[in-house]
Amino acid sequence: MYQHYDSKGELLYIGKAKDLRKRVASYFTKQAQQPGKTRLLVSRIADIKFIVVETELDALLLENSLIKAHQPRYNIMLKDDKTFPSIVIRKERFPRVFATRQIVQDGSEYFGPFASVGTMHAVLDIARKLYPVRTCSYNLSEENVAAGKFRVCLEYHIGNCAGPCAGHVSETDYANGISAIRRIVGGNLREVAGEYKRAMAEAADRLDFESAHEIKVRLGALEKFQAKSAVVHHNIHNVEVYTVVSDTQSGFVNHMKIMDGAVVSGRTLEFKKQLEETDVDLLAFGVLEFRDRNAKLQPASAMILTNLALPRLFDGVDQHVPLRGDKKRLIELSERNAKYFMLDRRKQQQQVDPQAATQRILSTLQSDLHLTELPVHIECFDNSNFQGQDAASACVVFRNGKPAKRDYRKFDIKTVEGPDDYASMREVVERRYRRLLDEKASLPQLIIVDGGKGQLSSAVSALEALGLMGRVAIIGIAKRLEEIYFPSDPIPLHLDKRSESLRLIQRLRDEAHRFSLAHHRNKRSKSHTASVLDTVPGIGPATREKLLLHFGSVDGITAAARSASAEAELLAAVNLKVARALIVCFSK
Repeated sequence: MYQHYDSKGELLYIGKAKDLRKRVASYFTKQAQQPGKTRLLVSRIADIKFIVVETELDALLLENSLIKAHQPRYNIMLKDDKTFPSIVIRKERFPRVFATRQIVQDGSEYFGPFASVGTMHAVLDIARKLYPVRTCSYNLSEENVAAGKFRVCLEYHIGNCAGPCAGHVSETDYANGISAIRRIVGGNLREVAGEYKRAMAEAADRLDFESAHEIKVRLGALEKFQAKSAVVHHNIHNVEVYTVVSDTQSGFVNHMKIMDGAVVSGRTLEFKKQLEETDVDLLAFGVLEFRDRNAKLQPASAMILTNLALPRLFDGVDQHVPLRGDKKRLIELSERNAKYFMLDRRKQQQQVDPQAATQRILSTLQSDLHLTELPVHIECFDNSNFQGQDAASACVVFRNGKPAKRDYRKFDIKTVEGPDDYASMREVVERRYRRLLDEKASLPQLIIVDGGKGQLSSAVSALEALGLMGRVAIIGIAKRLEEIYFPSDPIPLHLDKRSESLRLIQRLRDEAHRFSLAHHRNKRSKSHTASVLDTVPGIGPATREKLLLHFGSVDGITAAARSASAEAELLAAVNLKVARALIVCFSK
């Protein structure tokens, strides 16, 4: 969802799109193809704001509610009074359940709205088939029912109504059915789906396949049904929603205003951290800032919903941290918008000031791993072998969050025989840092080992032998669950899968794996193509090629070297020194 504003802050246009970046950019990159009204709109745009929702239906509902609340000048075609339909459970004795487009604040319960009328009627059909309720508008007071003023109608005879008008169902039993319908239209479908599956199985056992198919169709409609919109709730009135997300440098506070059950505004502000402000501090400051800015624009709400518990900020204002239900869904929507804004700001910062973005990522990594120093210099190790053959290892180096390929190092395993990954890791780590110590080169602030506890323990033993434990931080990363292991700590750390810290660690791990595997494949290729000619002194690639071209194969060279006139035959391709070396080699 996007909103265009002019230089005075007036809302010009509200629109929706799957790809916001592409859709908004089209206004400015294809002006020659736009109609005159659109070009005039573009000429007035000074600011663009976004609200992110989960589904296309939510975007449609939010667009409708915002247009009705603000009446933007350029949304001409949507300036009507049409509202999306909802399902109402009327507040009365023996409640009715039906569709409506009019919301009346009389204590009745409203569910929806539904962007699809077909979906709404499918839900109503499911509810009524499972739990028959009346459709008449009679006044079913105790006196009227007891006096027998009403007779059952056709709906009762065909099984669509339980007959409360004639006393055929108690008020308690009817209320139990209404409670089940409330669960269906409220989105709690697991129990109802289970009943449908049992009924379908029973019909199939009776060989009543027609009924089983009908139930299957209803079950499919039930499973596709989404009863609640994340942006409109008829039972939430005049509420403000505030959430905060943060990184090491800034906090992002999102504010959403709910009026008459619909989201009418949403905005996110960035607050730079100055000292050691917590998320609670940032959220409290954001609430005060938004309330102060909006004081002249709209009346303040008497209820505030937040994602973190706050100290009491205002007298006479309820503050809640919802844990479930409709209000919790609004908190999740607000958090999603705050996170989107934070990611967008990060991308902008990376384009404008890459150094500041790198500094932020490294600071986050330092905080997440509890490092004593900023990890400007990071090294990562990985081993590769094939059934213990052609074992190789590699070390990749990142400086300031970027690969420093000149500092990459390859290792051939020298002291280990067979597929011993732990011993190989111990060898290469010791060789790498013994050399750095001998050359008095700078050590990394962080070492990463590709592997779990075993590989990490082997690398730690190498560092202990060199006296480097405590001077250099070291971790291991296990591939399966992306677990981070620390020395002497059996419980791994699980970083957020979307965190920049984990992404940087994964980049190092993947680059080390790529570089190590390339070295291993190169070694294996050379070992498979090695020739006995490589063992003869004085024979290089050019001489080997001459011999193979002249004699056709190694077998031909061998036959010539073992013949009676070996020296004369070989001299046709190589000099005397190489010829005699070949004769000595192949005569063994």
